Amino acid sequence: MKLLIAFFSFALVLSSCKTKTDTKPEAKAETATESENWIYLFDGVTTNGWRAYNGDSLPPGWVVKDSVLTFDTELGLEQDYTGGKDIIYGLEEFDNFELYVEWKLPEGGNSGIFYHLKEGIPNAGPPNISPEYQLIDDENYANIHDLTAYNLSLGHTENPAALQPLQQTASDYAMHVADPEQKILNPVGEWNSSKIVFTPEQVEHWLNGKKVLTFVPWSKDWYERKNSGKWKDEEYYGKFKSGYIGFQDHSSPIWFRNIKIRKL
Repeated sequence: MKLLIAFFSFALVLSSCKTKTDTKPEAKAETATESENWIYLFDGVTTNGWRAYNGDSLPPGWVVKDSVLTFDTELGLEQDYTGGKDIIYGLEEFDNFELYVEWKLPEGGNSGIFYHLKEGIPNAGPPNISPEYQLIDDENYANIHDLTAYNLSLGHTENPAALQPLQQTASDYAMHVADPEQKILNPVGEWNSSKIVFTPEQVEHWLNGKKVLTFVPWSKDWYERKNSGKWKDEEYYGKFKSGYIGFQDHSSPIWFRNIKIRKL
């Protein structure tokens, strides 16, 4: 009897081991497939694919340093350059996507992530055309820069010297506010991660692994916000359903790495 019990116990162990072994290759295959779907927009070595918005090459100041795509303000002060310093990944346009990027700013820094950006539109720069995932030093920006006149011009009469919620990190700039209760923003000089998920049914903004904002593009609510706020006179704002990914230069250093996208 003891021998019979031992035999069944040994068979049960073998069956359990076989089941565990069989599931591992499937998990690995799924992970590999997910990894293959990502398109890396920056290789950590070169600036291949990146150029000025409406330009043929990168503006001065945008360089690779320590495997990071960097805007160096000292290099960007070159006097004979008259074009804009916003940049795009110019090899491909994207419609529905998941974009992931890591970034950091200095004290008082300001930048942004553009998508569905089109070129060649007269009298319009990237902010007038593209929705923007805002990147800014929430804590210190208003202490360094006087925002009073700018905010009053937009109708922000209550505490106009302060950085407004629509202007803070992870917000859809001047359109939708990121949820402050969900935001985890690392201090200046430390890396943060951002993710944008875009489909016509829903847009998601993520910050450091937390979903902080959702909205429906081109919905009734979206048009009400667009037509009553900062972009009310901008014919092309948010109009396009595909376009380039871009980064904003706002006259402060900024660092980007691990920039990748996958189509949805």
